[in-house]
Amino acid sequence: MNPEITHWSGPHGLPRFDLIRDEDFPPAFDHCLAEAAAAVEAIAANPEPATFANTVAALESAEDSLNRLASVFYNLTGVDSNPSREKIQREVAPRLAAHGSKTGMDPRLFARVETVAATADSLAPEDRRLTELTLRGLRRAGAALDGAARERMAAIRERLAVLTTEFSQNVLTDERDYVQQIPDDRLAGLPDWLVRAMRAAAKERGFDGQIVTLNRSLIVPFLEYSEDRALREIAFRAWTARGSGQGAGGEATDNLPVITEILALRHERAQLLGYADFAAYKLEPEMARNAATVEELLMQVWEPAVARAHLDAEAFTRALHADGVNGALEPWDWRFYAERRRRAEHDIDEAEVKPYLTLDAMIGAVFDTANRLFGLEMREFEAPLWAPEARAWEVTRGGKLMAIFVGDFFARPSKRSGAWCSSLQQQDKIGAGQRAIVTNICNFTPPETAGAPAYLSWDDAHTLFHEFGHALHHILSDVTWPSMSGTSVARDFVELPSQLYEHWLEQPEVLDRHARHAETGAPLPADLRDRIIAAGNADQGFATTEYLESALVDIAFHQGSPSADPMAKQAEVLDRLGAPAAIPMRHATPHFSHVFSGDGYSSGYYSYMWSEVMDADAFEAFRETGDVFDPATAARLEEWILSKGDSRPADELWLKFRERKPGVHALLNGRGLLAAESATPRD
Repeated sequence: MNPEITHWSGPHGLPRFDLIRDEDFPPAFDHCLAEAAAAVEAIAANPEPATFANTVAALESAEDSLNRLASVFYNLTGVDSNPSREKIQREVAPRLAAHGSKTGMDPRLFARVETVAATADSLAPEDRRLTELTLRGLRRAGAALDGAARERMAAIRERLAVLTTEFSQNVLTDERDYVQQIPDDRLAGLPDWLVRAMRAAAKERGFDGQIVTLNRSLIVPFLEYSEDRALREIAFRAWTARGSGQGAGGEATDNLPVITEILALRHERAQLLGYADFAAYKLEPEMARNAATVEELLMQVWEPAVARAHLDAEAFTRALHADGVNGALEPWDWRFYAERRRRAEHDIDEAEVKPYLTLDAMIGAVFDTANRLFGLEMREFEAPLWAPEARAWEVTRGGKLMAIFVGDFFARPSKRSGAWCSSLQQQDKIGAGQRAIVTNICNFTPPETAGAPAYLSWDDAHTLFHEFGHALHHILSDVTWPSMSGTSVARDFVELPSQLYEHWLEQPEVLDRHARHAETGAPLPADLRDRIIAAGNADQGFATTEYLESALVDIAFHQGSPSADPMAKQAEVLDRLGAPAAIPMRHATPHFSHVFSGDGYSSGYYSYMWSEVMDADAFEAFRETGDVFDPATAARLEEWILSKGDSRPADELWLKFRERKPGVHALLNGRGLLAAESATPRD
């Protein structure tokens, strides 16, 4: 086995990606799975009485090599997929699930952890919490089942691993293979910066002229600016067809039968464990606890959001008719008319803004904000990473190494879409301890030529801050056990740090310091800065509605008996809500990767909104001091949120930080939706 896969020898303990080949992975998985199985068996079969050290703590390190291997492999399949890696992923997924099932449902382990839990009051707080979480995990995995029920649960987990992998690869194939060529005589309305980006994308893929791909940084501005309604429709339909059997991959990438089976198996899994449905199973350990609480929160926001959206739809329909187009406002029209109104109301030209929002300048803003809040310092260093454009920094505070941060910011055909944060290595304090190696992955449009500045949109800049907020959760983690460090928290708590961090992008002092013109170095003019910030709530009826549609459909999918026709279920939910026809779900079911590429956000897509209630309230804590960089509030945020991981329940940590429960008022105010129902339609 290539030792570099699990014993990393790169700078600051990074993997040497230049020494790792695809053919190294199959034998590495063979070795590490066997090693992990032997380690778990030794714990389960230990003749000594169960103790925290020989059972719960031992389980924390039993799969170290397997976890390191998996972190390298799955990082690569996300940032640089290829047919070889996809084949390995399909082969490995059921084997990993089988190992997880055997471990999670071992009655000997369950009995030993139960023994430790019976005396948990004598343990240190973090050890007691780890014991509780381990026992809960075993119970929810099916360790208390026996006979046919245990065998069926194992089969379900293995099949779900195959299906979620297939779902992800189908979406990636449709995203990767789609190209829409745009003729030179059909560029009306497109700003120069977008045309240049489209030409750069064409050159990268071997085409002449300019193209639109399904990379969000290209297709969204194309839908916002193109005056060619027919081309907008083609692009929009391709974007929303991913995974439907109508995308670039055709029937071979149809996710609908995959989704139907996933929903059925999730329901069966929940019922085997004694839950009414999958939503009840999934939400039990979250802050929300149950689907009724989730729906209550979402509907509090839905009513003002959809009221604003309907008013906007009326205004955009009038604008559409004024342009000589008869008929209804369509989904491929909304962004075009919303952007036209935003430019008119706020006098903002994206071409004027972008030179001030270069990637390097915004990285500087992200890092400087972390320094002012938490005293963190960044130093870039050379490392052999998976792509030449990926970059690495050491993160220190007072001369002490806090973490390693890796950023991979540009879109590539081999990279899955979206943006995410993950870790190659979790922080822990076992033995000598280890610091986190954390990654931020984005899909920004690369510069046209090597060495030229990369320009971000305002939305891109928000994404950069958002993902680094997740990174801070890893960087500042300070717990003993790796399984509850960093972002290993309740799903509806995990977005709090990321969404909270976005608020600092919009602070005038941050923009004044870092938003500098790429060519002249001049600071962002104050009037333009104020217009950008004022435009932040533009089209919030649309943004909130499309998100809530996805969140409410997700919850509906997982309540009660699963639908044999997911698309009919989706239509039923949207019809019941009275969703505007021109605002489809942010993530249509066939490519709803949050929900169907794994269990992470299944019954949990609501968590962005749940966390936004908290992040709006948390930023108020800074505002109330009169200083958005207030040191005492930042210290309290680090102490009770960013450093604690899952060492205490999320609701306890929130109350320690804020000393009261959050309310929805700050969220509605922040989104400009408080007066939506009585608002006057805007033209």
